[in-house]
Amino acid sequence: SEDRTSLAIMADEEVQMEVEETPVEEEAAPAPATMDLQTALKKVLTNARVHNGLRRGLHECAKELDRRTARLCCLAGDCDSPEYTKVVKALCDEYGVPLVMVDEKRQLGELVGLCKINAEGEVAKVVKCSVAVVTDFGEQSPELTYLLNLVGGEDEE
Repeated sequence: SEDRTSLAIMADEEVQMEVEETPVEEEAAPAPATMDLQTALKKVLTNARVHNGLRRGLHECAKELDRRTARLCCLAGDCDSPEYTKVVKALCDEYGVPLVMVDEKRQLGELVGLCKINAEGEVAKVVKCSVAVVTDFGEQSPELTYLLNLVGGEDEE
């Protein structure tokens, strides 16, 4: 019973401890000196993929555009069928979604992560992608701001 009392007293006592605070230097990501559309788009699409906010392919993209959850749409310029391109452009115009044109399907496939990377860190195989839609940008970044200013989309809340 004496041990219990001493524990209770020890718990009620205020103990002051000296804690040495060491300042932690946060390294800010260096902003690219020359930001271009390709670099910004790659970063934005990567963030969206990490946050599960990226849809690929006509079926998934059309569903997101119809639900009005799409925030940005990317379309390949070398798309095989003109009907495909017309549908995507019409849906983007109808719902006011910014549209970014990418030169090739292969390039868009690499940007949205439909590729295998070998041991040296080089792209080994790319699956072509004609359209991709971003529903969630993920975190705010300078690339996102640059891209939205470039295509005239709304800013991230």
